[in-house]
Amino acid sequence: MDGPITGEHIAKELGLTRAALRSDLAILIMSGILDARPRVGYYYTGKNTLGLLQEEISDILVRDIQSVPIVLDSKKSVYDAIVTMFLEDVGTIFIVDKKSLLEGIVSRKDLLKTAMNQGTELHAIPIAMVMTPLTKIVTVEPGAPAAAAARILIDNEVDCLPVVQHVKGNERQMKLIGRITKTNFTRLLVDLAEGKGR
Repeated sequence: MDGPITGEHIAKELGLTRAALRSDLAILIMSGILDARPRVGYYYTGKNTLGLLQEEISDILVRDIQSVPIVLDSKKSVYDAIVTMFLEDVGTIFIVDKKSLLEGIVSRKDLLKTAMNQGTELHAIPIAMVMTPLTKIVTVEPGAPAAAAARILIDNEVDCLPVVQHVKGNERQMKLIGRITKTNFTRLLVDLAEGKGR
């Protein structure tokens, strides 16, 4: 049936009372799946729940869901990075200079490989020796769509992206302003599922 269809007719078809349907119909109207016209009835808008989710997510930007990056000075040692990673309970540390310009990234995997070398003096190895350098890092800007950042994470098979702003006059320099991780996207999906939105 194309509609519009009255509340009484829906209730009759389902074997329920109009009062029992009232809250369900209100939810369907608020979500945009149904619309209603007084004295005419309800009709299907053509939107499905997947389309509505896509519409909701398309408005969310990286800046809306990014979190605070855990950073370490580039002059610190591998030992310092291991301690920081343990204390902050993160899988990625961003290596920056004194102006908060991104220089590299170090992951659990990088630190584990270094720590497994027998006879390695972790206090003596500069973090710059084991980090992934700037030339091999994939980044995202705060104004990018969150869905685009998720695609970058998936396509590059990484757990975390630095959120950066390029320095005017020198596009190779990037100021670190945040991070975006798989956890940020999990939290976003939970918020959407619970109706909190952004």
